[in-house]
Amino acid sequence: MISVNNVTMRYGSKVLFEDVTTTFTSGRRYGLTGPNGAGKSTFMKILTGELDAQKGTVVRPRKMGVLRQDQFAFDAYRVIDTVIMGNKPLWAALEERDRLYGKSEMSDEDGMRLGELEGVIGDEDGYTAESDAAVLLQGLDIPDELHERKMGELQGGQKVRVLLAQALFGKPEALMLDEPTNYLDLDSIHWLQDFLLGYDGTLLAISHDRHFLNSVTTHTADIDYQTIITYTGGYDDMVLAKTQIRSRLEAENAQREKKIAQLNEFIARFSAGTRSSQVTSRRKEVERLQTNELARSNIQRPYIRFDQLRPSGKHVLEFKHLMKIYGEHKVIDGFTANVLRGEKICLMGRNGAGKTTLLKCLLQNYPGLADSGFTLDSGSVFWGHEAQVGYFPQDVGSTIEHGLTVAEWLHQWNPAAHIEDIRGILGQMLFSGEEGAKPTEALSGGEQARLAFCKLILTKPNILILDEPTNHLDLEAINALNIALQRYEGTVLLVTHDHDLIDEVATRLWHFTSDGIEDFQGPYEEWKGKHA
Repeated sequence: MISVNNVTMRYGSKVLFEDVTTTFTSGRRYGLTGPNGAGKSTFMKILTGELDAQKGTVVRPRKMGVLRQDQFAFDAYRVIDTVIMGNKPLWAALEERDRLYGKSEMSDEDGMRLGELEGVIGDEDGYTAESDAAVLLQGLDIPDELHERKMGELQGGQKVRVLLAQALFGKPEALMLDEPTNYLDLDSIHWLQDFLLGYDGTLLAISHDRHFLNSVTTHTADIDYQTIITYTGGYDDMVLAKTQIRSRLEAENAQREKKIAQLNEFIARFSAGTRSSQVTSRRKEVERLQTNELARSNIQRPYIRFDQLRPSGKHVLEFKHLMKIYGEHKVIDGFTANVLRGEKICLMGRNGAGKTTLLKCLLQNYPGLADSGFTLDSGSVFWGHEAQVGYFPQDVGSTIEHGLTVAEWLHQWNPAAHIEDIRGILGQMLFSGEEGAKPTEALSGGEQARLAFCKLILTKPNILILDEPTNHLDLEAINALNIALQRYEGTVLLVTHDHDLIDEVATRLWHFTSDGIEDFQGPYEEWKGKHA
């Protein structure tokens, strides 16, 4: 159990949360929600003790598992050792034991200390530590051959999974997971969901994955209105309850304001007359009815709508026998397909399976979007009549030129557009007022993603190719993207590990496996039924 009492945190004049008192109970799994900048990561650091609150106290369990955000902190250590470090008492005992055994001569005190250390190691399940760590790593798709490697040899996504295993190791009484699904593929996310459903301690998870929150959490702690309110249920349950409560409060305030207006009218009419006692009673009634000023929500919802300047032909794209080889590994091995207008195809599969590589193959002969450092080994690609592609690459920040303002960068993609149209689109994507004058080099990852969507809204392509577009978006923006893609009448090729996007948007799937690419004509629910 974690107990929070009167905790306050602010930065300058900005209040994140004030006088928060709440309890996170053992056996419950909490989603910690709120828009970007609301203070989710700050609150979690206060819970773990990494950050001191400006006011208030936190009571926490002795053993907590924390997902570390610094991918480079363990580069000098073996992968298996990095996982075991998740149990601090055990790792400290193992290190001290190795140090004592490394002595050329041991004293009686050293011998006694070794006995104590062996007791600690036994109590902390140290004799099965490597096999327990290996099971976690295998579940997170870190193969056995990497367990003895140094962390510095791993790719970024692999490091994240190792750090996730570190947080889960040692049976912690509480788990603190900040964006645990980042860089995980769908199979790893499903494994993590199943693992967490069996966890019986206190879980707090920050995530922008709506399906993950709905599947795992039993309660939702929402940071908004400068406080933290806990709701029963997952993310969707919280949104419904929060909307109902807010609507009721606003309705009650409106009724009170109407009654106050009526009473004030009576007071104004008869204050100088013979009804002084009635006027006095109504003044007291006005004081009693004074409406509470409702705190404003800090949630901002973008509005995304993708239109087409003109439709493409019926046959959007045809490619035959595509081949891409890295060294001796055939990433794409003779894949052939036709894409028709209006199809929404999701590319799904393990990280590194070749999804981004296939998109690069398809764009190699499209003007302005080919990667100059990439070559297609063999095969042919034909774009159909009037095909106009809007591309959102995985490294979207590299496509935004520095030295311009946000408005200038966007305007260059359609110089004929009126400045009011540019401002309107920026406003839709939450670049309000003076933010249009913000320099492009100062943009955060989330702002870069929103600006890239502004470009797609402005240029109105009839084909959208999106490579992991949700990486830097909060839940409100992801939900807006989901709805926009469902309503879009053009063609979509989408790489994502977001379960709800795949489930609610896709009409066709390209599933990347070790045996090649499966071309499934149908939605995700049907694909799951086939592979059940």
